[in-house]
Amino acid sequence: AMAGVDEEDLATKSSIGRTQKDYTKFLKKEDLKGKRIGIEKSFLNGHEGVVGLYQSAINKLKELGAEIIEISLLAEMRSIGNASTIVLQTEFKEGVNAYLAKANAKVKTLTEVIAFNKANSTSAMPYFKQETLEASDKAADLNSQIYKDAVAKTVSSQKIINDLMEKNKLDVIVGTSFGIPSLIDLFNGDYSSGFYFASPAAMAGFPHITVPMGFINELPVGLSFIASAYQEPVVLSTAFIYEQATKHRKAPKFIKNSNFSSGV
Repeated sequence: AMAGVDEEDLATKSSIGRTQKDYTKFLKKEDLKGKRIGIEKSFLNGHEGVVGLYQSAINKLKELGAEIIEISLLAEMRSIGNASTIVLQTEFKEGVNAYLAKANAKVKTLTEVIAFNKANSTSAMPYFKQETLEASDKAADLNSQIYKDAVAKTVSSQKIINDLMEKNKLDVIVGTSFGIPSLIDLFNGDYSSGFYFASPAAMAGFPHITVPMGFINELPVGLSFIASAYQEPVVLSTAFIYEQATKHRKAPKFIKNSNFSSGV
């Protein structure tokens, strides 16, 4: 992990004087007495296997002494709509173009990368195409109004999370990291369960960590912990206490086949 300022990333300048030199000092085997943890209640419905693991995780947090408060962060985040996608595609294109312009490579733009892939589709894209690259290449530039509006909307996620935490006096917010584990599928592609709990923190630029919550047919399911800006110490300490109390992690086995259907 890294903490500090990147001279080529203006967003990191706000971290001056607010980061720690050593975050391991917050990893202590304690309990969670006095901690108020918000749990995303929408995850209490859905695939019974995932819901079962989530409920067990909540029970463990209670057992460790935490006070549990049900919240609806994802419902609040819906107001942002597809703004995060616009930001992602625009900044991806600009970032790739800036990198390739200086790199020792034959292709110098995202447009040229796409053209190369098309010219070598048999080897470069044997299973799927490059829709994400093409959509990003068509995105507006960093000076466009559509991008600026999308950034403003995405950054509003900071207020959504902060208001929710302040209203409920929360230390951290917890939710299932991702839904049903995805199997490698060379016909249909990755299965999407429709949510990814890292997204709210990513849009806000807030700390997030995921630790093992359990397994479904040998496939891992994670539990996410997020909080407000520069609250890494409480996020790390809370997640560490839960992780050490459960010890759900297993070494990967690289199983070739599974009788689990991610589409169920």
